[in-house]
This record gives sequence, structure tokens and C-alpha cells, in this order.
Amino acid sequence: MQLKDLVYKISLLSTAGNMDADVTDLTMDSRKVGPGSLFIAVRGTVTDGHNFIGTAVQQGATAVLCEEFPATTTDGVAYVRVQDSARAMGYVAANFYNQPSQKLKLVGVTGTNGKTSVATLLFRLFRTLGYRCGLLSTVQNQIDDQVIPATHTTPDVITTNQLLSQMLNHGCTHVFMEVSSHAVVQERIAGLAFAGGIFTNITHDHLDFHGTFDNYIRAKKGFFDQLPASAFALTNVDDKRGLVMLQNTAARKETYSLQTLATFKGKIIADSLFGLNMLVDDQEVWFKLIGRFNAYNLLSVYGAAVLLGEEPADVLTLLSGITPPSGRFEQVISEDKIVGIVDYAHTPDALQNVLETIVGLRHDNDQGQLPQIITVVGCGGNRDAAKRPIMAEIACRFSNRVILTSDNPRNEDPMAILEQMQAGVPPIDFKKTLTIEDRRSAIQKAVSLAKPNDIILVAGKGHETYQEIKGIKYDFDDRSVLREAFAEHGNL
Repeated sequence: MQLKDLVYKISLLSTAGNMDADVTDLTMDSRKVGPGSLFIAVRGTVTDGHNFIGTAVQQGATAVLCEEFPATTTDGVAYVRVQDSARAMGYVAANFYNQPSQKLKLVGVTGTNGKTSVATLLFRLFRTLGYRCGLLSTVQNQIDDQVIPATHTTPDVITTNQLLSQMLNHGCTHVFMEVSSHAVVQERIAGLAFAGGIFTNITHDHLDFHGTFDNYIRAKKGFFDQLPASAFALTNVDDKRGLVMLQNTAARKETYSLQTLATFKGKIIADSLFGLNMLVDDQEVWFKLIGRFNAYNLLSVYGAAVLLGEEPADVLTLLSGITPPSGRFEQVISEDKIVGIVDYAHTPDALQNVLETIVGLRHDNDQGQLPQIITVVGCGGNRDAAKRPIMAEIACRFSNRVILTSDNPRNEDPMAILEQMQAGVPPIDFKKTLTIEDRRSAIQKAVSLAKPNDIILVAGKGHETYQEIKGIKYDFDDRSVLREAFAEHGNL
């Protein structure tokens, strides 16, 4: 494709060189540049792509898109200068892949908690309805049956357009995509045409990146501000910032709620370890998912499906048979009925939601005693440190025993993270709290403390099958470790 066609509908500040040059590849990584490449120099949080323009040209780049021309330009190389190269990259990528998002029903899901669950449930639902679908999520990217490992909640916009193009070529009609706050700020959704957007909730998270909670809210809202009039914007009005998301959006405004009047109204009739019984728009339905937080997830999925043109009765019938995504309130039960629950809860609100659900599901045993809740929890390194003491306090508030342990320490000292968590433990809870740095040992200890019918929550990593320590990802799966611990203690 010619360079002039790639920059169609982009406001250009200046150009140099041959705009008719043929471009066969897009990249913002100078190491991947070759003849025919358009190198896009993006200012990142760690490195500035403008420092690598010379390297890209040496490796044969046909053209360069940037915010500042280099001091010396090279004959035979075309240069395009724009105001914001990260944003321009989205439109260039869309042009390069022939606007795949415009030919699909692309639905984005944003919020602090529930993004993966909602996107995955929509993907499973629409496949069950008979559609070929795509999924872009934290857990994995998927083109119908084909699974592609995910490295970010929202991929870079070149990769996204490439995947959307592959989905289109495979015959997909619908794509469901997690939209992170990072992606909005970093323009990783620029140039994408969304058919709809869903807001789940917003709580304390990612302040290491956004700086303030207000900035975090604005980032989430930025997604809805970009939606076109042809799209729908579906928000949770039970979240106090749910209606804020709809301010200034051109999209059709729709709502869902468990507590007040809304476009899509739900009510929990019964909640147990075996599922949810709900009224959804006055229809009684039994779902396999558990907990109030999943009631919201199911309601948003139902609403989005109806807004996409599906029959409400068909949606509810099929949703009732769908299982939860991997690592979301996933149960591992021992032979003598110790209940292990593995959940991705890695924010204060998510942890509280899961623990409140567990507390509400407990029933007295034969001796008239409530089962104890044993919580194993850690916090990731190189992420928002302010939530660490809060997470520990929440674990103590809802649990009989708490074991603080390592999550993904990344490049931080695990014990330094744990010391910050310990600061949140109330003095009255010191005796019921243990700190065990090694996560495997922490899970084993939890099992050794448990009796039949007790509930062990292992929180923070969920679906992940690794533990990241000092830049290395080691094999580690909470579910497998929990099963092994049950077996070692003769419980499985």
C-alpha cells in the first residue's frame, strides 16, 4: 500500500520524500524494521521511538512517521510528521488492514473489575448463538476455535488491527474486547470503530500509572467519549460513577442495575456455591456463575446481547448454561469437602466482592458451626503500591485466617511488598495472620489449617500459569498447586 493511502484522514504537519512509496509492513519496534517498513516513532513511558529513527533507517525503513523530523533526513526515505504519532498509528494501522473494525461488530468492555468475565461470557454466548467470534482479553486472544496467547489486556493498535483482519478473514462477525485504561491513554484503541461499549465498575487501581483516581476515571470515560452515534454505551448505574461514563458520549445511552430502574433490570433471588437464581427483566433464570459481582456481569452481557439484536429469551436460555471464565471463582474441592476457590481478585474492590460472596454462601455444619474462611493473598510488584495495606485489611476483615504471600513480585523485593501489606493488618488481627513469602508454601499451609467444609480463597493470580520474579516467568498455577496440596495431605 502506498504511503499516501496509509495516512488518509490523518492531519499531517509536514512531509518529506516520496509519498507514493510502497509500504509492506508497519512497526514501532526498530528491531523489526526491514525494507518496505513504515517505522512509527512513538513516545513511550520508558523509551522514545524518536531515538531509534536512525537505526530504523539503517535497517532499510521505507518511511518514518514521527512527531519531530530527525536533524538529518536520508534520501530515498519518506518522512511524515504528525501531532501525535501514537494516535496516528491507530488510523495508519486501520488503513493498512483495510478497516477491519468497520466490518465487524466490535464491542469494548472497560472497568476495574469484570472486564475479562464480561468479554469472555459474550464470546461464549455468541458462539453458542451460532456466530463466529473473536476475543481480545487478558487471558487470551481467540479467533473462533484458535487460541492466541495474550501479553497485554489490550494489545498495541497494530496487533489489534492485524488480529481483527484475521478474524474477518476467518468469517467472524462479532469481536469482544477488553479495553484497559492504559490503552485509552496510550491511544491503543485509536482508529477502531466500536459497535458498543460496556462499563462494569470503577475502584482503586492503576494509580501507579494514572497518578490520581480522577485521571483513572477520565481514562475510562475517554473510551465512551470516542464512541460514535451508531454505537451503544451500556453502563452500570449502581456504580456511583456509572452515569459519568455517559456524559458527552454520542452513543445511544443504556443502563443496567440490580438496585434501581434501568434499561435492563435484575434481582438476585438466591445465591449459593452451586449458582445464581435471578430475575432478569421479570424472567426467572438459574445461572452457573456465583456471587453478586457475577450477577452484574451476567446482566451486562444480557443487555449487550439484546442491544446487538438478539432475542431476550434466547439469550437467557443460553446464558444459563455457560460456565465462568478460567480463574474466576474457580472451585477446587477436596475429597473431604474442603472448598478451594481460585480467583483473579487483585484489587481491593474485587477481593472484597469475592470475600463478601463467600461469607454470604457459608452455612452451618452438622455441629452448628460456620466453616472458616482462610485467605491466601499477595500484591503484584511494580504496580500500585497504595492498595497493598488495603488488600491486607480487607482479607483480615472477612477471613478467619489470613496468609500474606508473594504474587508476581516482578522486579521488587517480595518481602518489601509484604511489609507494606502487613501495615494494613489491624492489631486485633495479628494473631490470625501469617506471612509466608513462598506462594506454594503459603497454599500448603492454608490446606494444613483447613478442616472439612472450610473455604480456602487463593486470590490474585486466577488464570495465570506463571509467577514473575526478577524478569523471569516461572511455571506456577494456583489451581494445580492447590490440588497438589490437597493430595499431599490426603484430602484428594
